[in-house]
Amino acid sequence: MPQRSTSFAVLADPSFRWFTIASVLWMMGDNIEHVISYWVLFEEFDSPALGGYAVISHWAPFLLGGVLGGSLADRYDCRKLFLVSMIMFIFVSLGWALVFWTGTLAIWHAVILLTLHGVAGVVFTPASQVIIHDIVGNDGVASAVRLTATGRQIGLLLGPAVGGLFLLALGPGLGIAINAAIYLPMVAWSLREPYTGHGDMPRDVRARRKVVWGLSANLDALKVARTNRTIFAMIVLVGLTSLLVGNAHQAQLPEFAESFLEDDAGLAYTLLLVAGAVGAICGGLLLETLPNAAPTPARSTAMAFCWTLTMLLFAAAPVYSVALVALFLSGVFLIAFTSMAQALVQLEAPLENRGRLIGLFNTSLNGLRVGSGVTVGFLGALIGIQWSLGLSAAVLLLALVLLGLGLRRSGRSEPPKAARSEVISRVP
Repeated sequence: MPQRSTSFAVLADPSFRWFTIASVLWMMGDNIEHVISYWVLFEEFDSPALGGYAVISHWAPFLLGGVLGGSLADRYDCRKLFLVSMIMFIFVSLGWALVFWTGTLAIWHAVILLTLHGVAGVVFTPASQVIIHDIVGNDGVASAVRLTATGRQIGLLLGPAVGGLFLLALGPGLGIAINAAIYLPMVAWSLREPYTGHGDMPRDVRARRKVVWGLSANLDALKVARTNRTIFAMIVLVGLTSLLVGNAHQAQLPEFAESFLEDDAGLAYTLLLVAGAVGAICGGLLLETLPNAAPTPARSTAMAFCWTLTMLLFAAAPVYSVALVALFLSGVFLIAFTSMAQALVQLEAPLENRGRLIGLFNTSLNGLRVGSGVTVGFLGALIGIQWSLGLSAAVLLLALVLLGLGLRRSGRSEPPKAARSEVISRVP
């Protein structure tokens, strides 16, 4: 594929453009389902334990099966994995609709459906990252990663709004049944497009790949990652941010909102929830327009450091307006460092292990968010959520300083060849 000459040029490719639109709709459908199902579960059972399981079921599959999902993407046609995952998402939405309509919802229904939803995400996510190479080529990977991440933030922003509208206008049963149709564009894309995710891979290399799972698979993937300083550093980077801070503060936003505006806590909560997503969308679009935004380990680590500072600012915010600004900026820096880190892993990963290393990256980025429930959530129950978030962010800052010093000593701050070509291609 020819090198890109302008920002957003990858969107000129109709296959990538429709893939991005389908990804936006997938993320929107994912969040519509969360809004409706979580509301009904709260109304029906009012169980903090079930609410906690809903969060765990979303991220724990990445912790346990991230490398498995990546090895599936290595071995099999990614379009078929899309179809499997979309069928699972559709089944879950229709399953919720059935128990809502019939009034037969039980806790065991919720456990099964929540778990299947989490597993579907593990099947889909690595395959959606692997196939990008096939669609846009190495020269477009960094831009494609930014734009797909930005698109998913748009879906994340639209999901709660559309889900709330479905809930109020249609009711939970019909609303979540209609939501099943939102996954169909990805099904249509998978049936129509020729890309498998393995277009640049010799057939004999693909045939030698095996599907791996279990703790040994994670350890083996980690050994492979350690042979490349950049890949290993980026996996450590996102792992530290997810383990210590992650997105655990989002579950605590109602408490933050009430502490700022007790009389208008509902409105305050909504705006806090939206601020981060809007910041991420703006950040993704801004990065795509900058001529020197090619990913490097040093830049990714610096953006993670800035993100951590915004978390400290949010935890210590004296007034509501400061908290809003902090969350907006957190979205900008979050998409910056995560998209750079992901692009670096995808560009540096050896062809024969690309999917496994992307799966390990997802394990670190998504699976380790379970740990932030302890560092921010459980600790917050003991010392207060502001203090727990602030202390966790302070520890993370120290860890990032040490990581940055290590990267500087290693002399690995130059972008990989494919990333440097992206910068060169943007020069008129």
